[in-house]
Amino acid sequence: MILFFALCFVGVAIAGASAFAIFWPLTLIHVRDRHAGSDADFGPGAFANPAALRWLLTGGYRAVPDRSLSGLATPARIALATVFFGLSMAALLWLVSEVVG
Repeated sequence: MILFFALCFVGVAIAGASAFAIFWPLTLIHVRDRHAGSDADFGPGAFANPAALRWLLTGGYRAVPDRSLSGLATPARIALATVFFGLSMAALLWLVSEVVG
């Protein structure tokens, strides 16, 4: 039963990854088009750039006075946090199943 719940958390992580794959590129395009040259512009290849992901997770987009940017970046931030949460819970439950079983 524990491994079933671990698999369910993997499904939650996949759902978060799907939402992240939708909102994060839209956020990056919005930054590129409307805020080029600012601190929020991470240049080409920013999808997996650790600095860009840190900027997203720490809420750095809130420093930019653009409601449209917040509207795109907030779901991307929640989705990325969901991926991390789902995978960490799945790993934790797997470890519990190894100890108990």
